[in-house]
Amino acid sequence: MSTESPAATGVAADSGHRIDWEAAERSPEFGELVRRRRGFVLPATIFTLCWYFGFILLAGYAPDFMGRKFLVDGLTVGYTLALSQFVMVWALCWAYLRRADRVFDPLAEAAARRAIEAAETAEPRAGGRFERAPAADQRPELHVPGQEMRR
Repeated sequence: MSTESPAATGVAADSGHRIDWEAAERSPEFGELVRRRRGFVLPATIFTLCWYFGFILLAGYAPDFMGRKFLVDGLTVGYTLALSQFVMVWALCWAYLRRADRVFDPLAEAAARRAIEAAETAEPRAGGRFERAPAADQRPELHVPGQEMRR
């Protein structure tokens, strides 16, 4: 995980830069980020579900196998497989964080930089897709019939 603050990278959404989200979505860096993240998350999810439901199926349909002693007295195959669920989840979390730090975060920062650059070079659009509403002091006052206008 990156130890730099978002302000140091210059790509934070609240850093005052306008971001062209459509340009970010079209950028090759963003496409690569989506492809690589999907390439990790999908197999990891399938593996996790197979491991979990495999354990459930073994517990339900192979109680003799799950009740066998394993390594020491009192420890069974079932207990070992149940505890391995925790180890497997921690290992997958560690692997994801490592991949995010080395692959996903640099791609995300590159895509954000490209989006900021695209927004800075693009001509301003009136009423763009992501325009914010005016601040409270800039909003026109509404007149409700039957009531006096207040300031």
